[in-house]
Amino acid sequence: MYYYLFGPVPSRRLGMSLGVDLVPRKVCTLDCVYCEVGKTSKLSLERKEYIPYDKIIAELKHYFQNNPDPDYITFSGSGEPTLNSRIGDVLQFIKEQKPEIPVAVLTNGSLLYDKKVRSELMKADVVLPSLDAGSNEVFQKINAPAKDLNFEKYVQGLVDFKSEFSGKIWLEVFILPDYNLEKEELGRMEKLIARINPDSVQLNTLDRPGTVPNLHSASKEELLEIKKNWNLENVEIISSAVERKDIQSYRSDTETAILETISRRPCTNQDLSKIVGLHINEINKYLDVLEAEKKISTISQERGVFYQPYNK
Repeated sequence: MYYYLFGPVPSRRLGMSLGVDLVPRKVCTLDCVYCEVGKTSKLSLERKEYIPYDKIIAELKHYFQNNPDPDYITFSGSGEPTLNSRIGDVLQFIKEQKPEIPVAVLTNGSLLYDKKVRSELMKADVVLPSLDAGSNEVFQKINAPAKDLNFEKYVQGLVDFKSEFSGKIWLEVFILPDYNLEKEELGRMEKLIARINPDSVQLNTLDRPGTVPNLHSASKEELLEIKKNWNLENVEIISSAVERKDIQSYRSDTETAILETISRRPCTNQDLSKIVGLHINEINKYLDVLEAEKKISTISQERGVFYQPYNK
């Protein structure tokens, strides 16, 4: 059993991706209202070796010796991976051992204002940062950053990273009605995206309940309207979660285990992660499909969002 690796899991953007989790749950620089991992338990800008380098390397060595190569190796998981001060060293090890496997970094991009962080990511093949706001007001509302994180500094970090990085930057833009779907805010976001100049702009919206009640997703029509109105190249809409079921690694026995568990009592995604024995990101892939197929529904309680069998 691996503690810091998970998957490979089917990714809508990266094929079969082996996840590398560099921070404990949920250490992050932001506390985004839509986060599928859950509320941030440690909101911080402090970089340190949250998970020891040697432990991560030992698991990677074992995986490489005993498994076929994934399509990607991806730094992602329980929190913000760039908070781990050894991310550059782990990336260097992977490139030395498996130079043929592309490496992706899923990051909120909030620490890219730090020149050291930018330099540590230079050997990555793809970096997928986020931008969900065009103004500090909306940034605070959606992303709830650590108190010393300045919005303009955050955006400038993305701009600087694009100018220095030789790999691809795929910028994810998460659209939430009642938060950033207003025309003026979308216009401000368009200007910032043009300034950042990413290789791809990926429009996304809510697949599952967030960390606050009454969030709802943007419609496909609303996303298409944004794509049409923005004078930007390379804008795409991320495909729906239900397509994950067509991927070979989607296991019906895992789906059955989830359904059998919640038929006995409602569970959070964290509960299911412990019961089924899969990383929370893997559990979320299955929950996305089951919810899209209307096999499960959710109910918000004090401890979080609970999943239960769908009631018509």
